[in-house]
Amino acid sequence: MNIFSIIEEIEKIDPEFQDRISPRRAAIRNITSFGSKVAMAALPFALGSLFEKAYGQTTVGDVNGTLNFALKLEYLEAAFYNTAINTSGLIPAADLAAFQTIAAHENAHVAFLKSVLSTNAVAQTTQGTNGTYDWTAGGTLPNYFATKDYATFLIVANAFEDTGVRAYKGQAPFIIGNQVVLTAALQIHSVEARHASHIRTIRRKLSSSGTTPKSWITGANDTGFAGVAANYAGEDNTMQGGVDLTTLTNPTTGAKFTTTALTEAFDEPLTYAQVLPLVTPFGVK
Repeated sequence: MNIFSIIEEIEKIDPEFQDRISPRRAAIRNITSFGSKVAMAALPFALGSLFEKAYGQTTVGDVNGTLNFALKLEYLEAAFYNTAINTSGLIPAADLAAFQTIAAHENAHVAFLKSVLSTNAVAQTTQGTNGTYDWTAGGTLPNYFATKDYATFLIVANAFEDTGVRAYKGQAPFIIGNQVVLTAALQIHSVEARHASHIRTIRRKLSSSGTTPKSWITGANDTGFAGVAANYAGEDNTMQGGVDLTTLTNPTTGAKFTTTALTEAFDEPLTYAQVLPLVTPFGVK
């Protein structure tokens, strides 16, 4: 077995593998210098440590687990929009067609994931109370469906979409070995991002300034609404790939980039462990 040949093969499909495993590669190189018997005995443990470091995740670590995680989020979003378009007086007539389209997208995502998972798909009845969600997130949000509070509905919709985008990004490494599923997940990921941007456009149209919100996430409290602030945690990150972005200068102007520009230029992934407490209050299990 040539561990370094294996690593080189992995790097062909995952260019960031070196960053994931450093400094474990050096440790394995040292192991191989101890002698063949010791090296062969140690390799299983070394490999286990290496791949746990590179791709390990405590709760969702296989394709079915990752897809069921995505399915739970899609169940939530589909139910959210289905509830919205069936709540008379909530969505203005001018915006109804857009949300009917978004609802159709989310329902299509649910159908697709259930088809891929087949008998392994988690049932929606296991979520919330027999499939019915608490849209107030345990009372932390106002009952915007009951009061027909369209502005709050839009903010929560934005948070759901932005969280979905970040969650799909965070799960990509765990399905990288299945190119068909990875491709489909990335296709869903981009649609969720378009949903988020379109909802921001609607919110901007309703705002008094007409300039906010922007069409992309800005910082760690993008909406300014405390009820969903946790969904944007980490979006103020200015470190990417070990590079401190605040040290960079604009090649056109020669000036340092603003923190706002830097955080807007990079979107941050969310792990399963980070997403779960954001959606559990609604009933995701």
